[in-house]
Amino acid sequence: MPLENVEHSHAAAARAVALAMMALRGQITEARVDGPLAFDNAISLDAALTKHIASAMAGSVDVLLVPDLEVGNMLAKQLIYLGGADAAGLVAGARVPIMLTSRADALRVRLASAALARLAAERSRNTL
Repeated sequence: MPLENVEHSHAAAARAVALAMMALRGQITEARVDGPLAFDNAISLDAALTKHIASAMAGSVDVLLVPDLEVGNMLAKQLIYLGGADAAGLVAGARVPIMLTSRADALRVRLASAALARLAAERSRNTL
């Protein structure tokens, strides 16, 4: 089965390939990583099968990584307002967890972000 064509001049696609390779080498553990996958292929097995995409992750992702804050914000708002989702917001890669919430977020969303930040801080503390 073919994979999607990856345009290596696109920085986000190149980073996704690098992350997938790191996972294959065992540098990323406790997670299954694949990519890059277009959004439809990541969330819909039917879309991936129609396009003949070979990925064990197609249609069953738990986490979507995006290339930057703007794309992440756009994706989160679409999931929330068009899909009825709740989303906990957290910036990954900083020394301490940074919660991302919107003034329009419901209390349950703010609490979910705080809980996620607490879990991330606890995990970080235990791995130092």
